[in-house]
Amino acid sequence: MATFFGAIADDFTGATDLAGLLARSGVSVSLRIGVPAEPPQNTAPLEIIALKCRTSPVDEAVQETQAALQWLKDAGAQRFFWKYCSTFDSTAKGNIGPVAEALMVSLGVSQTIYCPAFPENGRAIFMGNLFVGDQPLSESAMKDHPLTPMRDSNLARLLAPQVTKPVGLANRLSVAKGPASLNDRLSKLASEGVAHVVVDAVANDDLYIIAEACQDMVLLTGGSAVAMPLPELWAKQGRIERSAASGSRSFDPGPAIVLSGSCSAMTNRQVAEFLSKGGPSFRLDPLEIAETGNAKVLNWLAAQNSSVTPLIYATAAPDAVRAAQERLGVDRAGSLIEQTLAACAEEARDSGYRRFVVAGGETSGSVTKALSVSRLIGAEIAPGVPWCFATSQKARIAVTLKSGNFGSEEFFSRALEVLDQ
Repeated sequence: MATFFGAIADDFTGATDLAGLLARSGVSVSLRIGVPAEPPQNTAPLEIIALKCRTSPVDEAVQETQAALQWLKDAGAQRFFWKYCSTFDSTAKGNIGPVAEALMVSLGVSQTIYCPAFPENGRAIFMGNLFVGDQPLSESAMKDHPLTPMRDSNLARLLAPQVTKPVGLANRLSVAKGPASLNDRLSKLASEGVAHVVVDAVANDDLYIIAEACQDMVLLTGGSAVAMPLPELWAKQGRIERSAASGSRSFDPGPAIVLSGSCSAMTNRQVAEFLSKGGPSFRLDPLEIAETGNAKVLNWLAAQNSSVTPLIYATAAPDAVRAAQERLGVDRAGSLIEQTLAACAEEARDSGYRRFVVAGGETSGSVTKALSVSRLIGAEIAPGVPWCFATSQKARIAVTLKSGNFGSEEFFSRALEVLDQ
């Protein structure tokens, strides 16, 4: 089946998030981990390539996304999407803006939109300002993110230093009047030379208006939710077909493990809720790992009774994270944790674990690579979080990759319940 839509995601949880929402349409979705080494074959109408480039140096991120774009072009894609986090996670240099601008050049387009809104998960944009729940982004827990602290809520102000062309806004007043009004606003901005347009959205109805207005744009950018309505629109027009889900959704019998590297406020609450049930747990300390390595946690994992789900976590309060970063440096503190959780995932798989609940974008990337997963097929558990099924060293496993901020406090337990059902 020919590919019509090709998406590039800047981390693995974002890719599974997008896949879960697109799959609601009934159109077949394929999610590939990293740029495939082989030419396109057995492609789906909706193809997603998951990268791990959110915090990469700008040049590396641009190079990797260009390679993904070329693969999607070769697959026949006619519409493209650059997916980033619904909290607009980035640094002053990127990588949201530089990648978007490079994709625009490669695709020969003069304008694109930016809409990270995800109302189902409490992400809204009003007058260009991003809100997390009822808090401006800069006042939310994201201000203390260990890698990409977000200290400004104004998306145009965040984006402008990352790009070379003008940034503008299509506010809610334009969106609420419908697709024609939004198109008029985009056309006016284009006539003024504005290439990068932040678009407001505070409710799901806004997302459908934006999708209808922008469905013919060659390149769109945003969080997963703004892409959600697109397959339905294209299916009604006969551009793509609904079909039975492709790929196996089965997995081998085996116990479950929870691996949590995210330090988001929600993941802290999810870890606390899981710990309150009294199951086995091991907290990773980057300072200790720096001194003695990861043998201690691997030995602990090997000694566990697989009838009870163990939790291995580096989740900690912002002050503890900053203290470790001051001692070790930001990059080393993070890499020690990710390498250790990746080693735990391999040990768990080799010990017979077949269900993996993983929290955190960086953690998900490290774990998925350690398990040598190249393609995922999934079904949604909660908004933006699906169970995915894959093969790792001939073992059929089930994996859920959760963005740090997503899910309810009971997510870890709820995810396992859904899979059991």
